[in-house]
Amino acid sequence: MKHASAATLDLLEPLLGDIRALGLRETSRGVFYRKGRAFLHFHEDPKGLFADVRDTDGRDFERFDVTTADGRAALLAVARARA
Repeated sequence: MKHASAATLDLLEPLLGDIRALGLRETSRGVFYRKGRAFLHFHEDPKGLFADVRDTDGRDFERFDVTTADGRAALLAVARARA
């Protein structure tokens, strides 16, 4: 699964704005760090758009389907709780 392209990130710009408001460090567009560690980034593949966010124990990432508005809302809720 490849990282999201600029065109894909354009589609997610409202979500990116909400994530930026959490105070995370955006090292490159759509790639966010928290306390010096990768925290959240986006992927695209033929099945849709996905985001990986660091899990609660900080060891791995949890994947969210952000193709739909409901998926984006779920991701944002989790990112807020973990940021």
